[in-house]
Amino acid sequence: MVDLTTRYMGLTLKNPIVPSASPLSKKISGIKEMEDAGAAAITMYSLFEEQIDLEALAQHDFLEQTVFMSAEATAYFPKAADYNRGPDGYLELIREAKAAVDIPIIGSLNGVTPGGWTRYARLIEEAGADALELNVYLIPARAKLTSEAVENTYLEILREVKAQVQIPVAMKLSPFFSALPNMAHRLDRAGADALVLFNRFYQPDFDLEELSVVPHLVLSNSNEMRLPLRWIAILYGHVKASLALTTGIHTAEDAVKAIMAGADIANVTSVLLERGPAALSELVSGVAEWMEAHEYESVAQMKGALSQRNVAEPAAFERANYMKVLGSWK
Repeated sequence: MVDLTTRYMGLTLKNPIVPSASPLSKKISGIKEMEDAGAAAITMYSLFEEQIDLEALAQHDFLEQTVFMSAEATAYFPKAADYNRGPDGYLELIREAKAAVDIPIIGSLNGVTPGGWTRYARLIEEAGADALELNVYLIPARAKLTSEAVENTYLEILREVKAQVQIPVAMKLSPFFSALPNMAHRLDRAGADALVLFNRFYQPDFDLEELSVVPHLVLSNSNEMRLPLRWIAILYGHVKASLALTTGIHTAEDAVKAIMAGADIANVTSVLLERGPAALSELVSGVAEWMEAHEYESVAQMKGALSQRNVAEPAAFERANYMKVLGSWK
């Protein structure tokens, strides 16, 4: 019998498959269904900085009165009632989840500016969360915003949250840093207990008939995991923080690749939205079957086996891969 247990941010998990933030965690029924299907932990859907700011009644009234002033506002700024459950409801859901399941519950905070919203990290901890994931969904669209300022925003938010809580804190990263290993090291030194690679930025589309910009959700596919796969393989063994691979994991083989690169867990979302929580049991059993077939006794034995520090050709993760790929086209 293979040992599927893994360590993530100091938590011992029964296997490396963890649902990431998604609408499936909005209800206790969905959370219990994922646990029953084999989830080792659950990252809750995100509580947004904007939701917390809207808690102020005066601001809420102002937004309700002005939300219809422009077509852009009506399309992009939902009324307060349309947000998930609001800050208080979010905290109550964490309390209910902790009472309903036996696996770790990871809270999720989504924000872009240092400030008062980070106090909710402490409230999430008090509600019973075992850990917290920070999702800094920052689009640096202003020309005067420098790369240094963007990096400092991540670090400042992390430090503010770490000052609020005792539970482990994961930082979900963008793939667009110009020097990703340097940024990873800085976050590692600032106290990040895990690095989650990568945040998946949803791109807007154009409606040519209405001449408008519209939101457009496209679920991931397995090919998308190659980007985080490369960077986890490069970072493995060079940071103390745990590593989580998210984006593009749809099959047991995808999850195995994540572990072999050096990930402690494989986060899944799109496959669950496509096929339902039952897909979790297939992923977990598929990883176990692959390990048995290839004579691996534990996840710990597999972890990092194909990382840059352990493969025969480390240059395959750098420029040499680019040249080899171009040369492979017939």
